[in-house]
Amino acid sequence: MEERDDPLWLDPETMRDLGYRAVDAVVDLLQDPSAPPVRRATAAEMAARVPSGAPEGPSPFDELLGRLSADVLPYGSRHGHPGFFAFIPGGGTFPGALGDFVASSLNVFTGTWLGSAGGSHLEQVVLGWFKDWIGYPPTAGGILLSGGSAANMTALACAREALLGAMTDTAVAYVSDQAHSSLARAARTLGFRADQVRVLPTDPGFRMRPDILAAAVEADERIGRQPLFVGATAGTTNTGAVDPLPELARFCRARGLWLHVDGAYGAFAALTARGSEALAGLAEADSVTLDAHKWLFQPYECGCLLVRDGRRLRDAFSIMPDYLSDATGGEVDFADLGLQLTRGCRALKVWLSVSYFGLAAFRRAIDRAIDLAAWAERRIEESPELELISPASLGIVAFRRRGKAGDDEAAVAQCNAALAAGLEATGAGFVSSTRLRGRYAVRMCILNHGSRAEDVEAVLDWFAHAPVPAAPPRAPAANRDRTAAEGWLGPPAVPVAQLARLPVFAGVERDQLKALASWCRLQLVPAGAAVTRPWELTRDFFVILDGAAAVEIDGERVRDLTAGDFFGEIAALDWGAGYGYARSATVVATRDSRLLALSPAQFQALVRSAPPFSQRVKAAASDRLTRVSR
Repeated sequence: MEERDDPLWLDPETMRDLGYRAVDAVVDLLQDPSAPPVRRATAAEMAARVPSGAPEGPSPFDELLGRLSADVLPYGSRHGHPGFFAFIPGGGTFPGALGDFVASSLNVFTGTWLGSAGGSHLEQVVLGWFKDWIGYPPTAGGILLSGGSAANMTALACAREALLGAMTDTAVAYVSDQAHSSLARAARTLGFRADQVRVLPTDPGFRMRPDILAAAVEADERIGRQPLFVGATAGTTNTGAVDPLPELARFCRARGLWLHVDGAYGAFAALTARGSEALAGLAEADSVTLDAHKWLFQPYECGCLLVRDGRRLRDAFSIMPDYLSDATGGEVDFADLGLQLTRGCRALKVWLSVSYFGLAAFRRAIDRAIDLAAWAERRIEESPELELISPASLGIVAFRRRGKAGDDEAAVAQCNAALAAGLEATGAGFVSSTRLRGRYAVRMCILNHGSRAEDVEAVLDWFAHAPVPAAPPRAPAANRDRTAAEGWLGPPAVPVAQLARLPVFAGVERDQLKALASWCRLQLVPAGAAVTRPWELTRDFFVILDGAAAVEIDGERVRDLTAGDFFGEIAALDWGAGYGYARSATVVATRDSRLLALSPAQFQALVRSAPPFSQRVKAAASDRLTRVSR
């Protein structure tokens, strides 16, 4: 046997032996019938299982595999479990995993053509598949990335470079309130301030409204702003809703806006007839995010960005320093198309798994998930115990157990949260929750290729018939979190006793009211003066101390406000990363009025520290957003 002066060298027989043993361990874990969809552990428990210090000397491989199999890999979420319906599952395939093994073992570098002509060509082949599947032309450009978050950020950067160039204070991006949080993170990272992202209310089906978008764009243009980017969604994370892509595409094309479609969840449904119909208009977008580790069943990480005009992707990112001049000149250098220079070969797993199974197998897996979600919707509607909150769309259906007579929303939410925790404890299934128009919803995301009708039935049966665990007692007031403002309070602007009498602050503890008295400011508004107007950039929250006001939407008087009422909560609430809704209504004082005003930061501090206040304003925001969305 050849010996080398290399401290990290292994001979071929040893490599084969370690590989066989590793595969055996992986297959045993994959086939373990007792493994639940999620197994939790505290930080202290994990620290006890796996010491933190790095060993100075070698360890036997079997011992290391045993430690991984017993103390590391079982703890966490098993996203491929047939009963895992929470969040967005990631049921990969074994050939895809072997693709990752090959790419990692050979350490394939696909930043430049010189680094790997084979790997770079394979990525072009896979990108060509994706372009064809969504209806993009061959001249479109693209790149594989870590996931949808990286793809959304890359799209926003590309749009800014293509239409604007350097960042300005006047550029504006538009997203719906159902857009993925990664768009907020991307905007913040790229320098968009809180007033440069418009969060728009959605219609009753949780889809972006073209009329609301048009009104927002026109309002911004009137004040000299530069509408730039519209972030639509093909399969929202909450409900699977698809925005009206044909209408949005026509509007954006007419106004010179960049239309990006975040199809991280749903875009690969285009492989099926029903999915393609639901995604009509996707090919008209300027850019599309896809996520192969979702509905193409690839191991993490495998996202993708496609840009209809491929030159724009290169123009946005191509920066070639002198020290890489010898590495250029091939067919494509993917380092020119995104943020990464050093990047592995993500295409290998896609190519290997799709080629091994054939595309028809993936179509069947997607169709089965859509069928199961539709079947779950029918079962929910037939059940007297269950309530459908959002119909099935691209594999997602939202529901909950109905409350008892007299139960308020808080009681229904508490019941369903307890049932979700109980389901997890059985090990049979795992679901996550969301809120839709302020209503608690159990969200079932049917994405795994291994999920069966009996797995879905087990979850629905549990929520319909399982006994509800007793709620834990509420912690004493002394043990609950105090407001962050405690310790730097100034003289009160409004007497604490007066705040305590206002219905909106009922149940708020006295020390929190003291903090509020120091935070707030008074605003005097004469009769006839407007306090807020649609699309303005302010986000203050108001409570009427004395006087009266009227709320108008599109010229129609929809509500009268008197002393004790509040308004402005929709704009003040944080949608994500500090971004919030623009004003949707005009509020005009009908009598001389004295208002209590809180800035968005002050409002958010009270929302975090005072649950009764938080529940009250969020319920009001949900109700008022529902009216705006009609």
